Amino acid sequence: MTGARLRLVAWLVALAGFLTACVPVAGLQEGAATPAPAASAGSSVEAGSPEDASGGTALAAPAAPVESATPIPAPVPAQAPVAAPAPAPVPQPFALNLYREGDFVPQYTFDWCVAASIQMAHNLIDDTGGGTWADSTQQGQLWEMARARSSDSFNGANPFGWAQVLTESGMGPYRVVSIADYGEAVRTAARAITDTGRPVGLVMWSGRHAWVMSGFESLGDPRQFPDFAVTGVHVLDPLYPYGSGQWGPSPVPNSLLTPEELARQFVVREPRRWSSSLSAGYLLVLPVAA
Repeated sequence: MTGARLRLVAWLVALAGFLTACVPVAGLQEGAATPAPAASAGSSVEAGSPEDASGGTALAAPAAPVESATPIPAPVPAQAPVAAPAPAPVPQPFALNLYREGDFVPQYTFDWCVAASIQMAHNLIDDTGGGTWADSTQQGQLWEMARARSSDSFNGANPFGWAQVLTESGMGPYRVVSIADYGEAVRTAARAITDTGRPVGLVMWSGRHAWVMSGFESLGDPRQFPDFAVTGVHVLDPLYPYGSGQWGPSPVPNSLLTPEELARQFVVREPRRWSSSLSAGYLLVLPVAA
């Protein structure tokens, strides 16, 4: 066999081998319904994967991990801290006194207690220091004014005449009040001094005498605590130093009496003792706001 024939035979053999190798691959592509062979257990070859160029099988990509389907709870908004309630205010000691040295005036007769109390009220209100009322002649005139504005069976000066002269003399307005409860009467007097800056007249000895309340001490400011407790009362008795054998001695001017001490002489005034429509109670000649 010549060389040319041998080369032709060799070429035909190679061509036949090539065609034989291509037939199964073409058959797989045409038979799409033919199932792919299953991979054996433990195999890392993916079913139906093509062979690599080197004749081996391609490795399958690792499966992606499956995440849990558990829902993530929505964040709960943080609550603002609740502020603690402010503590209630505690009543503190409180004091107010209008008295200054020289304000006291004695009554020059045993009848002129109302007139002397009017003079002292003026001195407590007037802070100029140059208009002190203390003259005996003036005291007599004030007495006549108060008596002319009063009406009772004793032909003297009663609380209504007292209040009217205070008002007409430029210290008012003043009015007469009767309060049934002793503690409330003392608180009313203290509250009036705080609100007006003017003294209070106290009708003493069941209506027989006149004192002036110039100030007080308390537990709690009356402007802040309606139920404040009065612990002391500053008083001026124009009858000092004489006093009464029945009711007790006159306190030193500007004395600070306890409510219990004041109650020994500041008692209920009976309306039957004078012409009045007021009910029985503790009588005050009370300053009121203009």
